[in-house]
Amino acid sequence: MKVLVINAGSSSLKYQLIETDSELVITKGIVEKIGGEAEFSFTNKNGEKVKSKISAKNHTEALKVVIDSLLDKTNNFISSLKEIDAIGHRVVHGGEEFFKSVLIDDKVIKSIEKYSELAPLHNPPNLQGILACKEILPSTKQVAVFDTAFHQTMPESSYMYALPYELYQKYGIRRYGFHGTSHRYVTMKAAEFLGIKIEDFNAISCHLGNGSSIAAIKGGKSVDTSMGFTPLEGVVMGTRSGSIDPAIIFFLMEKENLSPKEINDLLNKKSGLLGLSGISNDLRDIFAKKDEDKRAKIAIEVLVKSIRRYIGAYMVELGRVDAIIFTAGIGENEWHIRENCVMGLEEYGIILDKEKNQNTRAKLSDLSMKGSKTKILLVPTNEELMIALETKWIVG
Repeated sequence: MKVLVINAGSSSLKYQLIETDSELVITKGIVEKIGGEAEFSFTNKNGEKVKSKISAKNHTEALKVVIDSLLDKTNNFISSLKEIDAIGHRVVHGGEEFFKSVLIDDKVIKSIEKYSELAPLHNPPNLQGILACKEILPSTKQVAVFDTAFHQTMPESSYMYALPYELYQKYGIRRYGFHGTSHRYVTMKAAEFLGIKIEDFNAISCHLGNGSSIAAIKGGKSVDTSMGFTPLEGVVMGTRSGSIDPAIIFFLMEKENLSPKEINDLLNKKSGLLGLSGISNDLRDIFAKKDEDKRAKIAIEVLVKSIRRYIGAYMVELGRVDAIIFTAGIGENEWHIRENCVMGLEEYGIILDKEKNQNTRAKLSDLSMKGSKTKILLVPTNEELMIALETKWIVG
């Protein structure tokens, strides 16, 4: 089955065309700067990147450019739109309504629109991608794959906040969790790699990138996660503060005379590694300065400590942990972070093979020493493939 995976942002449209039986990516690309003089790039059959300037006033025009590229005989991707069996869309927020991926119909579209209030930066462009596909490929089945769906197995004790209960009833204020598609994929791959049935598999999944979240997995299902009502809660991230004392917000609003929008921007766009280091939100830039810049060193230490807090908490919550999984940009590529996150856990049966850890990047690997009770795994994430597989399972 050929599935077109769409991830629509506010001014971008990422896509991959995937053959799900072989898990082969036929081509992938992105339209950027939608609304102005847009840029289009994709990989050809030789794996080379082809770039061009295009006109794309909206997501529909951007999708038309993508479709033309797919049908272009010189590219030789597909000969007809009938070859696209289904379309899978990344949708960030599905509230409490969606605990799994679903076929998209008018009711689902209305729900995605409703949950835009909870994800104003993500759901509206996700919806634009859906509507563009509906216009251009009206007879092709579409599936919504929700970032929040995987975490809908959390018990109330994990997702409820200690606020007046009527605020949950009135506004749906609770922990939703994000990166669910990634957590599900790496959990599935890790269990398969270790030869453990998914329903018997317990793990701590660490999705560490510019945006990061950690999930406690019990019997293959999410029972707790670090991100909350929004993606701001949890560990320190590239530009997000992660969890802080809520009273800081009111203190800063008064002292700095900040509006709600300004404090929101400060916490989401000016904090995290960028705010701590004053250098960058990119950990590679901070690592380059850590020996000469005190703030760079502190930023790394605060990041590691915030991750370790969740690992420790979830070890207690799960009891038996079969694996600690590292994934995403930082998790897959920064051996220093992996090493520091599990340092000192030997007494708990978690023993890292330091040499192997230092020499492994972005490759499915067991990084633990022989005899380690809990395995330390590097599992490259593939959210697009997970969306394609979910789409295949839903469409049948």
